[in-house]
Amino acid sequence: MTPDMTDNARILIIDDDRELGDMLTEFLAPDRFDVTTRLSGEDGLKALQENDYNLVILDIMLPGMGGIDVLREVRQTNNVPIIMLTARGDDIDRILGLEFGADDYLTKPFNPRELLARIKAIMRRVQPGTTRGHQLVVGAITLDLRARRVTAGDDQLRLTGTEFELLRCLAASPGDTVTKEQLAREALGRRHMPYDRSIDTHVSNVRGKLTAAGVGSPSIQSRRGVGYCLVVEE
Repeated sequence: MTPDMTDNARILIIDDDRELGDMLTEFLAPDRFDVTTRLSGEDGLKALQENDYNLVILDIMLPGMGGIDVLREVRQTNNVPIIMLTARGDDIDRILGLEFGADDYLTKPFNPRELLARIKAIMRRVQPGTTRGHQLVVGAITLDLRARRVTAGDDQLRLTGTEFELLRCLAASPGDTVTKEQLAREALGRRHMPYDRSIDTHVSNVRGKLTAAGVGSPSIQSRRGVGYCLVVEE
């Protein structure tokens, strides 16, 4: 469980670049973010075990325990939103990170304003809504929009915030094709970029979790070159 978003939302930066951590701490301060930095994966995991955070900024290239290993460990018990930092051109690392449950990524070097925009977009998505008892029921799954929870029968699916938003967007209009551009704006809070496989990877993750839960309907089907569609089998 992560705390609700407040003016003093807590961000954990796990990156061995001390200067970057100091710069981001100073940059985010005017927006009232409470920033903690840790210089290794091991220390970052310890911080997550001891405290609650609203968001994690995780560098993939860490000394000792690498960022992917940290991500895998965190996702076993914690759905805190995670933004990865990767080296430019490391496509494999980005795809692996998304497959293991990262919500989004930025390539180094990056503009701090872009990072701030990504943080705010994720914060808006994960903040619980105020609608009472608002649910979407599609086939065998139920989306509780207020609690941001998806259930299949008596089982709850463990989805990241981005995965929930993607499924919510598809479930809002079952049977209709939703473009990748729409999904990127709804689930990632940004435009869909050419050659960006983020949406495809998140869809693959949701498909895998639906399959693991024994959900045969609805299914997410690809509309080649356009987007995806949530289909309810008769």
